[in-house]
Amino acid sequence: MVNGEETEVTHEEFEDILKTNEIVVVNFFAEWHMPCIMLAPVIEDLAEELKHIKFVKINIDDNEELKQKHNVSTMPCIIIIKSGQEIMRITGSHACDVLEEKIRICVG
Repeated sequence: MVNGEETEVTHEEFEDILKTNEIVVVNFFAEWHMPCIMLAPVIEDLAEELKHIKFVKINIDDNEELKQKHNVSTMPCIIIIKSGQEIMRITGSHACDVLEEKIRICVG
């Protein structure tokens, strides 16, 4: 898994990513959820631009344990994790430019 792209991961892969990357942007999504579908290209563009950040996506339908562990109840749900700690959570259907601004503020 390389930086510069958003990669879908499993529970086991996610734990390893948290241990080996200082900043991780996590996109909790569902394939059937229209706001998640609309957000996907924005996240992919950010991953391409911010290559020093690890972007991952977690399908909530396939990863119920991670969904519960991270208290994901509203989608889309973007969680920014730095050094293993959540530093920001962005939920709901924000305008794409607002989401981009918030992510850039957190990750530099």
